[in-house]
Amino acid sequence: MEDQPVTPAGRLFLSPEIDQIIHGVIGGDQPIDIDRCKADLASSLLLRHPRFNSLLVVDPKTGKKYWRPTSIDIDKHLIIVPNQVCGGGDNAVNDYLSDLAVSSPLDTSKPLWEIHVLMAHTCAVFRVHHALGDGISLVKLLLTCCRREDDPTAYPLMISKDADLKDQEKYNELRAMRKKSHTVWGIVKLLWLTLLFIFKFLGRALWVKDRKTALSGGKGIELWPRKIATATFLIQDMKLVKKIIPGCTVNDVLFGVISCGLSRYLEDVHSSSSKALKNGTTLTGVAFANLRRQPGVQELTELVEGKTGKQWGNRFGMLILPVTYHKSGSNPLDYVKRAKAMIDWKKRSLEPQLSYSIGRLVMKLFGTKFASLLNYRIVCNTTFTITNVVGPKEEITMVGNKVTYMRVSSSSLPHSLTMHMLSYAGKAEMQIMVAKDLIPEPQVLAKCFEDALLEMKTLAQLAAADATNGTCAIKIASH
Repeated sequence: MEDQPVTPAGRLFLSPEIDQIIHGVIGGDQPIDIDRCKADLASSLLLRHPRFNSLLVVDPKTGKKYWRPTSIDIDKHLIIVPNQVCGGGDNAVNDYLSDLAVSSPLDTSKPLWEIHVLMAHTCAVFRVHHALGDGISLVKLLLTCCRREDDPTAYPLMISKDADLKDQEKYNELRAMRKKSHTVWGIVKLLWLTLLFIFKFLGRALWVKDRKTALSGGKGIELWPRKIATATFLIQDMKLVKKIIPGCTVNDVLFGVISCGLSRYLEDVHSSSSKALKNGTTLTGVAFANLRRQPGVQELTELVEGKTGKQWGNRFGMLILPVTYHKSGSNPLDYVKRAKAMIDWKKRSLEPQLSYSIGRLVMKLFGTKFASLLNYRIVCNTTFTITNVVGPKEEITMVGNKVTYMRVSSSSLPHSLTMHMLSYAGKAEMQIMVAKDLIPEPQVLAKCFEDALLEMKTLAQLAAADATNGTCAIKIASH
């Protein structure tokens, strides 16, 4: 096979300013069998992935980056850690990930991935460079190494029921929104929202910056030490909340929880200082929308083997999501209503597609260095990053070991706060990574998020009971 050029998005993720490594953690309930782990890995679809068996090479004359096929020595990619890490304890694995998040690059003398097996903690940490693909595709590729617990011969299902498609597949959801825009007024709104986004996007890259708060990051913060805490949610609780708000999705509920939790945290932190935040202060988050239809296992196999004519790589657009600070006393469900209204506007625009196209155009005209600086400034001028990936709905096994949890995080960014959520078997766990000198207790922030959802759930249950009884004791804001 010949060398393949690194895609534009891949070059961006390889730049020193953005350099991103995805950290996926899979925990088991039994000790990991290393010999079986090596055997299963050797025969897996993972190692047939064209990027997982390619070296990153740089042309010394032009500076262009390429993927060069090579042979794989599994022993060089499998790092066995026999003893407890970071002093042991409940947060030891998160502390280990925190250390990996800063100044722990992957070795370029081999393909850009490795697996750390933490024997004492019965878990494996998958480190994969973001240049190899987007998070959703890589999670699905990783899951081809797993099997369903109720059927050891079957791959995990990301979506188990057709009735859940509209909640789980953003691709179909976005297409439905586009169909509603196929009117004169819909086209006018689409053009207006898209034009508005261009100005906001350029503004964020050039001069518009969030107000400084206890959560603010900035240039150089990516080099500061990190700390990680985990917030755990029940998917059923989110679905219960979304049912009482017409047209609401799980993503709307998630962003409502984020908005409510951040408001609670900021009110507590700023109340003890002289710099109290004004009600209505806007903070901005950066999220990413996948622009490809998610492949199933069979399609994934064909894609790896080059039978579909499609290419591997990152294909997603950037979304700029505002969060409005509100003091305590607000109905928690109001946050979900506001989140839904904002996200609905985003769906009616071409924001993710346009940000992807702008990024490609800038890279083509001005090069990777300029494009990476542009993205770096956008991150510096906003407050947080959030991602959300849908995982398997049923319990699964890996290397014959029942999987007890799945989590995902990444290497550090100029943000002092990044949040990565991955769902598994009815639960969603969000890794909250912070610059610990700015946010010393991320577990407090995690509890703010968890409490926000529980309060929403209680109000949703009361509202559902009132509706059943024909009463209206709770008024859910419609604004």
